[in-house]
Amino acid sequence: MATIALVDDDKNILTSVTMLLEQEGYHVRSYGDGASALTALTANPPDLAILDIKMPRMDGLELLRRLRQTGDLPVIFLTSKDEEIDELMGLNAGADDYIRKPFSQRLLLERVRAVLRRAESRKTGAISGEPRKEALVRGKLALDPQRHECTWDGKPVRLTVTEFLILQCLAQRPGFVKSRDNLMDAAYDDQVYVDDRTIDSHIKRLRKKFKSVDEDFDAIETLYGVGYRYREA
Repeated sequence: MATIALVDDDKNILTSVTMLLEQEGYHVRSYGDGASALTALTANPPDLAILDIKMPRMDGLELLRRLRQTGDLPVIFLTSKDEEIDELMGLNAGADDYIRKPFSQRLLLERVRAVLRRAESRKTGAISGEPRKEALVRGKLALDPQRHECTWDGKPVRLTVTEFLILQCLAQRPGFVKSRDNLMDAAYDDQVYVDDRTIDSHIKRLRKKFKSVDEDFDAIETLYGVGYRYREA
């Protein structure tokens, strides 16, 4: 089973969530703050990290920022910061998902399973019996689902699992509008609820990453009230 790192300064959360995950068969490594977790997660990355945002020594946003410098570890924020801006900041920082405290244990498990399934699909490629997913080239964009690699004009762009799936959905049919529901279906399992803000945050993060390698990037268009589309030059 997968190994999950849990980082939270609330001992009750560490105990209860660890018990919940271990009952499902996961291996759990727990840490009381971001600073102590950083070294361990960098040296020996788990399959998934669940992070609180507000913590002493190093908060979850800074921890995620540093983790993203060296890899694309799947991350879920589990936090008591419940303002909309906090969720947007978490997703814009590159988190794959965001859950507010107090939380449903069933919801947490569903989100964990969904993120792990997407990450496993990225590692192993197509499920046995399905045709191989070929690389997708659209103008300067190149996506390789088998290797989870993305480049823009030959320059690598590091994407999370969720970002990769959303971009792949858009780029498969340039010029065709994809609603937020379409993008949710492409990036999340059916039983996992996400709202429009989540998709918008991922799109914003995608644009930011591509603009970091090409300041003129404008391939993802917004059609207000409708959705998004990929524009191939």
